[in-house]
Amino acid sequence: MGLPQSTIVRHPLTYRLLEVRRVVRITPSTVRVTFGGDALEGFREQSPTDHVKLCFAEPGADLPVPPVIENDMWVAAPVEPITRDYTVRYHRPDVRELDVDMVVHGGGVGSAWAERAEPGMRLGVLGPRGSEVVPMVHDWYLLAAEETALPALGRWLEMLPAGVRVIAFAEVSGPREEQRFATATDLDLTWLHRGDAPPGTSDLMERAIRAAELPGGTGFAWVAGEAGCLKPIRRHLRRERGLAKEQVDVDGYWKRGIANHDHHEDD
Repeated sequence: MGLPQSTIVRHPLTYRLLEVRRVVRITPSTVRVTFGGDALEGFREQSPTDHVKLCFAEPGADLPVPPVIENDMWVAAPVEPITRDYTVRYHRPDVRELDVDMVVHGGGVGSAWAERAEPGMRLGVLGPRGSEVVPMVHDWYLLAAEETALPALGRWLEMLPAGVRVIAFAEVSGPREEQRFATATDLDLTWLHRGDAPPGTSDLMERAIRAAELPGGTGFAWVAGEAGCLKPIRRHLRRERGLAKEQVDVDGYWKRGIANHDHHEDD
């Protein structure tokens, strides 16, 4: 028998203009924004890492420039929307609500918007374009994330089967940034505190993963964060741990010095 294979499920590419219903500061630097509206009819998501592009207004404008979509494709236009990628945290189709967790870090379009977000404001949401569906049939899971990927880590922990063994690491600046996650898994979660070191400069996750004792059987590793920090982790999992390509998803959610880095797996 071969290893379980991930599959990509495509969703119709849809732009929605949504209204902010609630804003909650869940940690000193993380804001949970709840969007709502009838435009969420038909919104689809189904995997822990599903993400949307939030579309922000130009300075001085009230509403974002909508993307031009033709034949289910986003096509170039004279004026493009200002976009940033964010994970879908919660989707409640029964009440047409969507939660997105946004990190406030003192700079950048998304951070500045999250800092002043309040009910009644409107924002554009594009996607998700698709879902990478990992068969949740492995014997164990190794999960690791820093602030930008904590929403996806929370979704993993909530969606994995009850009782499955999970070893997880979450890197934040300090204890006040820790979050609570609901899970039915057999979870061993370690919070890693980097202190005053800037995000994307620490090797805490790499050292924690190298020191981890992984169970027997067939496992799956998902690690997400700053792209440069992830390269040695991916090499370690593939070469030193001997995990096959199908068992490893290392995803660069952002890159130091790059304003709008696309999610991708780093080689």
